Amino acid sequence: MPRTRIPTEEDFTSLTTSSSSQNSTNNNNLHIKLVYPSPRESTTAIMIFFHGLGDNEDSFASFARNLNLPGVLNISVRGTSPLPTGLFSDELPRHFHWGDDLRLDSGDLDQDPGFEKARDLIMRRLIGEVLIGKCGWEMEDILLFGFGQGGALALGLASALRGGGQRIQEITDTKEEEEAAGKEKAFKGVVSIGGALPASMVPTVSGRGKARTSVLICHGRESEVVDEDAVELLRQEFEKVKVVEWKRDDDGMPRNREEVLPMMQFFAERLRSGWS
Repeated sequence: MPRTRIPTEEDFTSLTTSSSSQNSTNNNNLHIKLVYPSPRESTTAIMIFFHGLGDNEDSFASFARNLNLPGVLNISVRGTSPLPTGLFSDELPRHFHWGDDLRLDSGDLDQDPGFEKARDLIMRRLIGEVLIGKCGWEMEDILLFGFGQGGALALGLASALRGGGQRIQEITDTKEEEEAAGKEKAFKGVVSIGGALPASMVPTVSGRGKARTSVLICHGRESEVVDEDAVELLRQEFEKVKVVEWKRDDDGMPRNREEVLPMMQFFAERLRSGWS
């Protein structure tokens, strides 16, 4: 395990170089934007942002700048697959998603299209190879933030850590870490705006315990995604869940101080703590 250091832009260049020589379309690449705290030397935590369906990394890089959390290196990630260009007027692919496929369920997009590709690229390459392997950070140093489909992915990544000895071993490179791989891991925290936990990312291990990552989920009063069943599943699968229902109906990004305040309180609590 290398000594912990602040990641540089050069550390992430390997993410845009596919490790598969047979992959001529670079579908195994990850594109990111970095937003450092000021000064960079103040970095004590990392937050990874996952945008919603049809968006890209630019918008959440701007959101991270506006949040301006002290001591937090922000990494905004582009979705792992482009939406069909025929859906938009743009000539260049600027609209992305996180699912393994685009599926319609009764005329609506399937909320759980499978996230195996995204999980592999985020956990193995971004977190495993770069943040842990190169720079010496730990899972407990990392916050996840997602909106819509990106929120679902963030919750799923935290859920999938349970009983994931094989997954965790893939991103460790010393004997001591491999021996500790069976120990329960957790992220520093997860915030999901309008995204529910995908059933496909709940481990099927019998007798599994609850995930230890602390969760904040925010949604509108008339959310079509975060309903009572979605909240019940979260409480079944995570030890600590805080649910904030906004006064407005929809699940859009926070628009005023009242909606932002629970997020800022959650960030402050998680950044003050180690992990629990």
